[in-house]
Amino acid sequence: MASTTQLPLPAPTSAPGPSRTQAASRRRAFRGRPNIGGALGGWFWLAVIILPVYYVVITSLKDQGGFFTTNPLVPPAEPTLDNYQLVLQNDFVRYFANSLIVTVGSVIPGLLVSFMASYAIVRGNGWFISATNKLFLLGLAIPLHATIIPIYWMITRAHMYDTLLALILPSIAFSIPISVLILANFMRDVPNELFESMRLDGCSDWTMMWRLALPMVRPAVVTVGIYNALHVWNGFLFPLILTQSPATRVLPLSLWTFQGEFSVNIPAVLAAVVLATLPLLVLYVVARRQLLSGLTAGFSK
Repeated sequence: MASTTQLPLPAPTSAPGPSRTQAASRRRAFRGRPNIGGALGGWFWLAVIILPVYYVVITSLKDQGGFFTTNPLVPPAEPTLDNYQLVLQNDFVRYFANSLIVTVGSVIPGLLVSFMASYAIVRGNGWFISATNKLFLLGLAIPLHATIIPIYWMITRAHMYDTLLALILPSIAFSIPISVLILANFMRDVPNELFESMRLDGCSDWTMMWRLALPMVRPAVVTVGIYNALHVWNGFLFPLILTQSPATRVLPLSLWTFQGEFSVNIPAVLAAVVLATLPLLVLYVVARRQLLSGLTAGFSK
């Protein structure tokens, strides 16, 4: 019987191309290359943001004559604080206190309700929890301006017109849907094993909510609180419709104080804007770490 000789097969040839080492070196070289386009875009965006702030600050240090006769982007030759003095003399402290009361009275109850509702949605089950979650999501689809007439009717029927409570209650209602959505998404990232271990130790849902869920989602709570505070602090529509007297006037409406019949004191208005912005700046400086961690959560996954 004839024997067959098996010839060796040729070794497979790899396709020509760079090796892994060469590809890695090219990636490192690309990362080390300066991104000129991105740098120019960043500087342009910084100028877009800084220029209005610079204009507001230098204009608040001018008098009315200097505002109309000098270049708007040139700093004043003789800065003056008369505009700030005028603002403080026109019941600015009262308007500031009203805005502070409305903001704190809206943000804290809204956060408490939203946090407890988020915990119930994430950890609970049943048709009632599901229907409540859908109801909160439905609230996101309702625009604020479409509810002015019903809110005005309810506030007048409840005899709360021209009171600070008339501003607090609608602000709480409109802050809950978005707050529940954000907090529930953060709370779903908390490992279920932590809740199960605390339940084995005999902890109730109330204890787990405050001792486990709250510390784990604290950056999200701070972020939502600052977001809601910005909306309430800068709110103009509700104070315009639901208040009337100077005793209940808030900071956005206080700018009308410097508007006369035929002219507007622009430097005084911008001085009031600077003073109204300082509390928000202080709030950001105090809570910037929690805010940044809440905004960037999930990007490292």
